[in-house]
Amino acid sequence: MNYEMTNVDNGVPIKSWTLGVPFEDKARQQLKNIASLPFVHQWVAAMPDVHLGKGATIGSVIPTVGAVIPAAVGVDIGCGMMAVKTDLKARDLPDNLAPLRTAIERAVPHGRSSTRGKRDRGAWHDLPEVVSHAWKEQLSARFDVLAEKHRVLKKTNNANHLGTLGTGNHFIELCLDEHQSVWVMLHSGSRGVGNRIGTHFIELAKKDMERMFVNLPDKDLAYLSEGTAHFNDYVEAVAWAQDYARINREIMMQRTLDAVAKTLERRVLGVEQAVNCHHNYVAREHHYGKDVLLTRKGAVSAKKDELGIIPGSMGARSFIVRGLGNEESFCTCSHGAGRVMSRTEAKKRVSVEQHAEATQGVECRKDAGVVDETPAAYKDIDAVMAAQKDLVEIVYTLKQVVCVKG
Repeated sequence: MNYEMTNVDNGVPIKSWTLGVPFEDKARQQLKNIASLPFVHQWVAAMPDVHLGKGATIGSVIPTVGAVIPAAVGVDIGCGMMAVKTDLKARDLPDNLAPLRTAIERAVPHGRSSTRGKRDRGAWHDLPEVVSHAWKEQLSARFDVLAEKHRVLKKTNNANHLGTLGTGNHFIELCLDEHQSVWVMLHSGSRGVGNRIGTHFIELAKKDMERMFVNLPDKDLAYLSEGTAHFNDYVEAVAWAQDYARINREIMMQRTLDAVAKTLERRVLGVEQAVNCHHNYVAREHHYGKDVLLTRKGAVSAKKDELGIIPGSMGARSFIVRGLGNEESFCTCSHGAGRVMSRTEAKKRVSVEQHAEATQGVECRKDAGVVDETPAAYKDIDAVMAAQKDLVEIVYTLKQVVCVKG
């Protein structure tokens, strides 16, 4: 047995794949709060990168029947990873990688300004044709239906965030695998519009709880009951945001490949099927005799033979993995290393010099603005992988050489 079992009074158990990795008491208590909810099916699963989140724990997998907890998906709906193995080899890259980083930064808006809308440097000023086409053909009609029912969604960064990276732990990287093949890997989600959808429905759920006089161990665990208008609208909105996030990653990937090709003055092709997976989402699945709504918050589907991505931090290794279909984890694995320091704590404890040393050999930002993303702020990715050896097997090990952060 590769997991730790925690029994919860008046609730379902917790199975935690956390052997050999830090597991903070506050995160453990948060999981107990979730496990005490009456509609959770069988148990709650915790991945090795588990850490405290808002309402629901990051690294949690929660099967529910008849209800859904918006905070168990979070506000970065559809956040996830995409990776493509290219036909480039390490020898095709120049000794000075700075021009490649600059080219990617020019091709994909990233970061955020204090201003909003088109004045935000992390948004498009004028939509490129590929973005405009994707928005009109794949997203706008369904969004208009949602925004008509929930007017708060209208004034959001929606089309002008499509194909943009964002801030925080979102990134675009060039990596090398064990065979010196060059990969492009990126991490982002549904951006401003997804955040608004998440926060809006969390607040609606809280109001529903107040109206029904439901007492919860944490008000952020407010839920929406199946059959209600808010439940139906949320499931529809989350499905749309997940599609937005997937398309967002596809556009950024193509623009990154084009930027690399232009810089190297050669064609760059993807030579293996791209992996594009969510790690903040909800899916209808069947587990242990029940059709459930399975929320994965900071967790990746790892069904039998399904490919996924588990990134390390800046300066650490990342992994392309194949799922082992472990039912006890609801066929799930971790979504990364998981934080051991809050962003505030990391900025206090880690100097710019220490960050520069930790990211030696990587062409990336080495300033105070990204110290909260330094490797020391995260768990040891090797320990995380060891803790979930019965959930996934490693297919490729990647080491980044270029990292773009917002």
